[in-house]
Amino acid sequence: MARRRKSQPRRKNPLDGIIYNERIKVPKLRLVGENLDEISKAAGYNVEPGIYNTRQIIDWAFSIDKDVIVISPNADPPVAKVMDINKFLYNQKKKQQAMKANAVKTVTKEIRFGPNTDDHDFEFKLNHARKFLEEGAKVKAFVHFKGRTIIFKERGELLLLKFAKELEDLGTIESMPEMKGNRRMTLLVTPKKKNKK
Repeated sequence: MARRRKSQPRRKNPLDGIIYNERIKVPKLRLVGENLDEISKAAGYNVEPGIYNTRQIIDWAFSIDKDVIVISPNADPPVAKVMDINKFLYNQKKKQQAMKANAVKTVTKEIRFGPNTDDHDFEFKLNHARKFLEEGAKVKAFVHFKGRTIIFKERGELLLLKFAKELEDLGTIESMPEMKGNRRMTLLVTPKKKNKK
């Protein structure tokens, strides 16, 4: 019996979603960009930014070995540039990488208490929370109720409120103490944004 080959996931085509050259279906485009001098030489007269017939723009682009790319399809008429499609893809990829690098990655650190946590443990965990907030991480503090300690719900809530009060200078409470499930009461503190000098 012949073995069936596993189907490979289809690679995403980088040109998917880009409207260019023959994919442009509108009759007129607003032409902008930096290749207008080259187009002017090929056309034999001065081509300025403005609205032109789509077929004419494509002919100009092909005469200077470039592509017509719609950069703003929702405008009326859509805005297009004449440039090399590979250069356009490269610039897009660079922009996406820059956006990814600048995106803030938030880390959430967890701190666990019991309803009967003593003062020494509380201070120890509070110092850790301070350090996490200074580093820019969110702090999720929770009181875990084991077995019969569930009767100390009020004590757990007071502990979390005291914890939040101690961290007022470094963080803001994102969510007040609340029960998650039937054994855990949580509180979320986010770091305050530092004043940029």
